Amino acid sequence: MKLGIFDHMDRGATPLDQLYADRLTLVEAYDQAGFHGYHVAEHHATPLGVAPAPGIWLATVAQRTKRLRFGPLVYLLPLYHPIKLLEEICMLDQISGGRLMLGVGHGISPIELRFYGVDPEQAPAMYAEALEVLLRGMTQPLLTFEGKYYQFRDVPMELAPFQTPHPPLWYGLGRPEAIPWAVAHRVNIVGNLPAKAMRGLTDAYRAEWERMGNDPAEMPLMGVGRHVVVAETEREALEIARLGYGKWRESFLKLWLAHGMMPSPAAVFPETFEEAEAQGRAVAGTPDKVSAFLRQVVSDGGLNYLLCRFAFGDIPLDAALHSIRLFSRHVMPALQENH
Repeated sequence: MKLGIFDHMDRGATPLDQLYADRLTLVEAYDQAGFHGYHVAEHHATPLGVAPAPGIWLATVAQRTKRLRFGPLVYLLPLYHPIKLLEEICMLDQISGGRLMLGVGHGISPIELRFYGVDPEQAPAMYAEALEVLLRGMTQPLLTFEGKYYQFRDVPMELAPFQTPHPPLWYGLGRPEAIPWAVAHRVNIVGNLPAKAMRGLTDAYRAEWERMGNDPAEMPLMGVGRHVVVAETEREALEIARLGYGKWRESFLKLWLAHGMMPSPAAVFPETFEEAEAQGRAVAGTPDKVSAFLRQVVSDGGLNYLLCRFAFGDIPLDAALHSIRLFSRHVMPALQENH
């Protein structure tokens, strides 16, 4: 059982330069607390994400941490030239001594893709080709590829990743059709579904893993993300959670609403934090309450990884740091000793 962090890098009331400084303070706290990994979202033209160039942000994260693994969740592959991204990936993995986790995807927002001149209908096929280019380029001295969107011949690969054959792959998975591909490529998966809905995916992943003859001890990580606030009292935790959640949800929906659209129903979080907690998608409370809640999430979902969101919306830095301290002292040991 491993524990990680998911960070939308969403914008609150703090000035942008201070937000970056505060997030780096939090990243150092995650490293010191012993979290396995730190995952940052990539979004564009929306207050939901102010790390639209995740490689730049993660290069800074690499220098401020010693053990923490990190990566995008996900790089939006249709928005990059594959060779340029190949070079970035290799640099990040080398400067961190092999701590990069390579999250890949084609993007869930057609609005953001169109801002870059990408047809959302073409994005899945562009993604598939770009991923093949990345995997070839990290394992071969010369890159040759002939596809519909990308064509390369004998391009020298002067850089290689620190990890071989490449950094571990991560993917946001919400449908069972993608499981055979994920198992074949040993991809770590993350979802935002309720735990019992996630169980169908993790059971299917384990069954496919076994069918392929893979070692159960080498099972990739399968996790979900949850908003988490820990405080000495449930009342205090709930006040902090409400403060952050409303602003975070507003940022989550802002671009969609501005264009008269909505994301898929499965992606829309409820209006209040209390409703999100009732659905099992968030928790605020004392260490004992949070421990019990998350143990149930892990059990119901058949999970071996859990991603926490401690900083979201207008939650102050001090409150997030205090939540992390309580979590690492009381919740983390309780979760790990039971798994």
